[in-house]
Amino acid sequence: MSKVAITYNQQANQLPEIKELRPELNDIHSQVLQDTLRRVDKAMKAFFRRVKAGETPGYPRFKSSNRFDSFTYPQSGFSLTHDHRVCLSKIGSIKVKLHRPIKGKMKTATIKREGDQWFIVFSEVEEIEPLPANNEVAGIDLGVTHFAALSDGTIIDNPRHLRHAENRLKKLEQQLARKKKGSHRRARTKKQLAKAHRKIKNQRKDFLHKTSRRLVNTYGTLVFEKLQPAAMTHRPKPKQDEETGKYLPNGAAAKAGLNKSILDAGWYQFQQYCTYKAAEAGRSVLFVSPHYTSQVCSGCGQIVKKDLSERWHRCECGAELDRDHNAAINILRLGRSQCKPLRVRSVVGTA
Repeated sequence: MSKVAITYNQQANQLPEIKELRPELNDIHSQVLQDTLRRVDKAMKAFFRRVKAGETPGYPRFKSSNRFDSFTYPQSGFSLTHDHRVCLSKIGSIKVKLHRPIKGKMKTATIKREGDQWFIVFSEVEEIEPLPANNEVAGIDLGVTHFAALSDGTIIDNPRHLRHAENRLKKLEQQLARKKKGSHRRARTKKQLAKAHRKIKNQRKDFLHKTSRRLVNTYGTLVFEKLQPAAMTHRPKPKQDEETGKYLPNGAAAKAGLNKSILDAGWYQFQQYCTYKAAEAGRSVLFVSPHYTSQVCSGCGQIVKKDLSERWHRCECGAELDRDHNAAINILRLGRSQCKPLRVRSVVGTA
């Protein structure tokens, strides 16, 4: 191994020579090829960052034609006609179904495949009229028993989309395992499984979009815990008896179920939706430390220790309320203690 680093610019400069050796690449728009190189460069940088940080590196996986599900026109090479057709350079004109009219200026276009369906995603820049001023502030505690508990006592139920579809997914995975590799029956079952996963994803996104929109429209400032779902869903380390060498119970099964519920809830995605919607509406999102928000009594400030199974908060001061509601009040208090609300920057939305 020569151990020579190759940058994006070096690879981009080699594209004309590569096209001479592989004429089929001339049928692909130049900026699409450049964007693919940027993806490779980003993946390799993330790999070396994980290596330096001592994390599990996970070397980037080669994507064959069956796994390469999207490509992007980053600046030009695409246009949308008045009769709902997309003109893509080197591809042609394709009829599309717009789920809403394009109001801003289109910046990029990404064509992606989900199962046997194709989508085009436009990123656009649009000036959005901010919502009227609102001084209402809400602390929000995210959980798995309830999706969210607000400081005013409002409870948002957890829809548990993945949990409700588990039996269906299990049957399809069993059918897939029994099918012979390369057979048309296996391909058909694979499409059915992809369709089931796509439905779960769309249900989750729909719920998160509608809930985040409702909260941003109702409150002027939202206060969240600064959660790290990726760190919260690590599997427990194995426990080994020093004398016998046998492995001891470490709660892996219970932790796996909790991890699945956390990922099914989509906390990080929900906070991202609230953040960019608040930025567009001219409102604020704050993040506070999650330490002891569930243990501190919202009435007197004393620490009342309780394990995760205890869902009701009781304190000697007389305060009795739902555990998540108590945490939401503490989150609100921490948010109010911040001297200056942090305005989030506007981000580019997608159509």
